[in-house]
Parts: sequence; C-alpha cells; structure tokens
Amino acid sequence: MKLTVQVKLLPTPIQATALEATLRTCNEAATWASGVAFEKDVKRAFALREHTYGEIRARWNLGAQAAQHVVKKACDAYTTLKANLKAGNLGRPGSRRYRKATEKPIAFRPEGAQPYDDRMLSWQIPERRVSIWTVTGRVKDVAFTVSPEQLATLALYRKGESDLVCRDGLWFLLATCEVPEAAPNTDPVDFLGIDLGIVNIATTSDGEIMAGRELNRIRSRERVLRTKLQRKNTPSAKRRLKKRRRKEARRTKDINHKIAKHVVAEAERTGRGIALEDLTGIRERVRLRKPQRAARSSWSFAQLGQFIAYKAHRAGVPVVYVDPAYTSRTCAECGHIDKANRVSQAWFACRSCGFVDHADRNGSRNIRARAWELWRRGAQSTAPAPPPRQRGGAGRERSITASDARCASPAL
Repeated sequence: MKLTVQVKLLPTPIQATALEATLRTCNEAATWASGVAFEKDVKRAFALREHTYGEIRARWNLGAQAAQHVVKKACDAYTTLKANLKAGNLGRPGSRRYRKATEKPIAFRPEGAQPYDDRMLSWQIPERRVSIWTVTGRVKDVAFTVSPEQLATLALYRKGESDLVCRDGLWFLLATCEVPEAAPNTDPVDFLGIDLGIVNIATTSDGEIMAGRELNRIRSRERVLRTKLQRKNTPSAKRRLKKRRRKEARRTKDINHKIAKHVVAEAERTGRGIALEDLTGIRERVRLRKPQRAARSSWSFAQLGQFIAYKAHRAGVPVVYVDPAYTSRTCAECGHIDKANRVSQAWFACRSCGFVDHADRNGSRNIRARAWELWRRGAQSTAPAPPPRQRGGAGRERSITASDARCASPAL
C-alpha cells in the first residue's frame, strides 16, 4: 500500500531562495498551461503537451522533466475538478459556487506544491541529505530531518514521486512509499464496533470511551481567540492569526492518529475486525442551532475514519462499514427501536426491557452487531459506496452521530 512520509528540509538561506524561486516559476507556468487547457478545451496531458511544452521550456527556462510535470499538474487539477463536480462537492449546476469553479481556468498559488521524480531529486538517506533540481541549477547537500521510524521507511520502501511543499516558511518533501501489507484476516472472531461522535470522539463496543472534551474546550478557546484577533485587525493580530492558523488542525490530527493506532492495535491483538459507520453526507442531513454549527463543522470524523481504515489495511484487519440509521434508538439487548430510548446525549434507557447504558456504548454495540451480520452474509466490502442524493428528507431518520450532534451543547 502507498504511504506518504513527510520529510522536513533544513535548507540554508541561499538554498531556500532557490527553492522558493522554483515553486513560483513552476506554478506560474502551470497557471499559464491551465489557461491554455481551458481556452482550447484540452484536458489530457499528451494533447496539452503539444500546445504548451515548447513554450514552457522557452519562456520559463524549465528542464524537460519539470516542464512535463507542469503540464501534468494542470491536467490533474482539471481531473480533480471534474470529479468534485460529479460528486456534487461544488454545489448544483448553475449555483454560484458551481459557476465560479467552471467559468474560469484554474490558477495555482505561487507556493503550491511541485512534484519531483527521481531524475529531479536524489536521496542520500544515510547522510540525511537530498540533491534537488531548481531553476537556478542543481542544489546539493540539502539537509533534512525525520524520525528514525520514518527514516527506515524511506530507506526500505521509498518509490515514486515526491512533492516539494512550503508551509508557513518551512520546507517539506512528501515522499511516496510502497509499504507491504500484512496478510488479511479473512476469519475474524468478532468485530470491534466504533461509534464516532463530537462529545466523545470514539466509543468502542468493549466500553472504552475516548472523550473529546479536552479537544472541544481547546477548539472553543481557539475560536474565541480568533474572533478577538479578527475584530482587532491590527498588523500584530494578523501575525498571530497566521501563526496559529494550523495549530488546531495539527492537534486534531495527532489525537486522531493516536486513537486510530489504539483501535487497530486492539482489534489486531484480539483477532477481530473493525466496524465503522458510513457517515457520508452527515453534515448535510443534520440541522443544528447556530451556536452548535461550529462544533459540527470542526468535527473530523472523516479523518479519523480514514486513519483507522488505512492502519487496519496495513495490519490486515478487515473493516466493514454499516448503515448508521437507528443505531442511536435501538436497544442493544432486545432490539426495540424508539426515539424515546435516547434519554439524553449521554444516556440510553430502553422503554421495552429497561436496559440502561451509556448512549454511545449502546450505539457501538449495535454497529458491531450489524457488521457481524453483514460479514456472515458475505458482505465483506471495506469501501462503502456513497449513498444517492435524497430530496425532501426532513422526515428521514438520523444516525447515532446525528443525535450526538443535536444533543451536544455549545460549551463542550
């Protein structure tokens, strides 16, 4: 399977200047190539190369490989745009957002990432050095730093392209690695149900609750601070906003990685598979009061689900996605379904048999039961198909996480 290793570069000021000039030149050329592709309606790399390759090499003085990557970069951007339009991620045809995306050519940021292949980039992994092509010539002995585990992954499995990225004045190489997978477990003894939520980030069918109150408090504090700085709007406030803009995302990503690692390790140790909810479109299906919308929008359930899926795939642990409908209202003991069973965000009390449990723990048990039933029937797919768009769905049933979102208070 393919993994990406982030390598932090430590260039000297002269080397950093050369790298910055390279990104700006390549993105300027890519923006021009994108305009040609839009004007001539040529979105395939081979055809676009006939119209742009010579001009790119002559006007921007790029090498052959760099020019090839610039053309491919423009075509890949239109491929991604087409996929987003088809999936409805940019609104309906004719909407303002849809027209904005389709009525003008794609433009690339001056600091946008630039792909490199092995002809443009060579690694000296034991010495922790790279030699990289720039518009001012080959820059050698660029130092990099990486953890020992990632260094071993680079040395053993690096294969394919790497992307040069500048982020907040720091330089990174995103290296592609082909990592071998473990033998898949085709006969799990059971499934570990995972309920994803806002108040509690993840709850397992074993009863383990990974609370998100600390993370939610930090998010709330960060939102208040951002609001104050935006209102102040002074140069120093803008500098602070720029410095802190990715802090919350980094913290969330770190927490999700830790949760995913723990969940997969537990499933692998006990010989079980992992059961997750298919939460596609959950944000569009759930309506909340205005104070609660920020908490829902910052809910990173998709990222956590992706982390669990790829770590499980690497460990050979099967992953099954289930329909989340009614899992918040179904009793895990007797199967009785009633809206009144969900007493509050935290508690579940069955109106039929009297069973009382934590609401998220009860939901995760229902998820585990559904996954086991799907597996027994032979539905072993690990990638759910997105559900069709529904119209007039005001009366449709919400999922457990939808109930979790509705019950979550603004002060998490």
